[in-house]
Amino acid sequence: METIWFFLWTLLWAVYFVLDGFDLGMGTLMPFLAADDVERRVIYNAQGPYWDGNEVWLITAGGVTFAAFPNAYAVLFSALYAPLLLLLFCLIFRAVAFEFRGKVQRLAWTRSWDVCMVLGSFLPALLLGVAFANLFMGIPIDADGVYHGCLLGLLSPYGLAGGVLFVLMFCYHGALWLELKSEGALQAKACRTAYVLWPLLLAMVLAFLALTGHYTDSFERIAQHPAVYVALVLAVVGLVGTRLVLSSCTLMAWLFSALFIVGLTFFGVFGMYPGIILSSLDPAWSITIANGASSPLTLKIMLIVTLCAVPVVILYQAWVYYTFAHKVTEHTLNGEHAY
Repeated sequence: METIWFFLWTLLWAVYFVLDGFDLGMGTLMPFLAADDVERRVIYNAQGPYWDGNEVWLITAGGVTFAAFPNAYAVLFSALYAPLLLLLFCLIFRAVAFEFRGKVQRLAWTRSWDVCMVLGSFLPALLLGVAFANLFMGIPIDADGVYHGCLLGLLSPYGLAGGVLFVLMFCYHGALWLELKSEGALQAKACRTAYVLWPLLLAMVLAFLALTGHYTDSFERIAQHPAVYVALVLAVVGLVGTRLVLSSCTLMAWLFSALFIVGLTFFGVFGMYPGIILSSLDPAWSITIANGASSPLTLKIMLIVTLCAVPVVILYQAWVYYTFAHKVTEHTLNGEHAY
C-alpha cells in the first residue's frame, strides 16, 4: 500500500508539472514574446480559464503528502519552510495579477501586475526545480527530522541545475501552448522560441543527468528496480518526439512534451525510492515509505476516497479544456470575462 501511494504521490506531482508548467512557462516568457499590451493580454487569456484548476493538483499533491506520509510532510515543511513560503507568496501574487491587472487602465498599474506575473511564474519554476534537486541529493536532517542547514545551502550547483532545468522545461512547454492558443505574429514568435529552447533543454537534461550521477545515489537505487528505466525511456521518447513533430503538429508536440515531463518526474522521484526525504547526514535518518507513512487502514480509506474523487476532477478539467479549446482572438479579448 505504501508503494501504491508513493506512485500516486509521484503521479500527482507529474500532472501538476504538466498542467501548471505551461502556465508558468508562458508567464516567464511574456517579457520576451509580448511586444504590446494586446499580446500580453493574449498570454493572460491563453492561461486564464485553466490556471486555477491546474493548481488544484499542487494542493492535492500537498494534501496527499500530509495524509499519506505525515512524517515526511512535517520534515519537508520544516526544512524547506523559507523556499516553500516564498513559493506560496509568488503564486498568490500571480493569482492576484490575473484579477487586478485590468481593474485600472493606467500604464504603471498594468506594468506592476505584469511584473508580478513574470516573477510569480519564473520563481515558482526555479524554486520547484531547486527543491526537487535537493530532495534527490538529500538534505541535512538528523534522526529526529531536524534540519541542520540554511536557505543558501540549498543553492548548490546541483540544486541550481535543477532550477534551470525546470525553468527551461516549463518555458518550452509554455511556448508550445502559446503557439496552440495564439495566432499571427505572437504565434510565430512562440514557434521560434520553441525551436530555440529545445536544444537548450536537451543540453540541460543531459547535464542534469550527469550531475545526478555525481551528486546523488539515484542510479544505484534505480538499478535495484530496473522497471524505473521505463520512465526514462518515456522521457526520451517525449523529448525526441516533441522535436520531430514540432513543425507539423503543435498539439502532438505539446503532448510529447507532457510525456517528457511525466517520464522525467517519475525517473527522478523514483530515484529516491523507497526514500521520500533522504538525509545527507546519515542514510539511516532518511524518511522512507516505511517510517513516514500513515497506518495501513488510513492509506486504504484514502485510496477509496481518491479513486472516487479524482475522476470527478479529471472530468471537470477535461470539460474546461474542451470548452475553451479555441484560440485567443481579438473577439476573445473583447469578451466580458476576458482578462
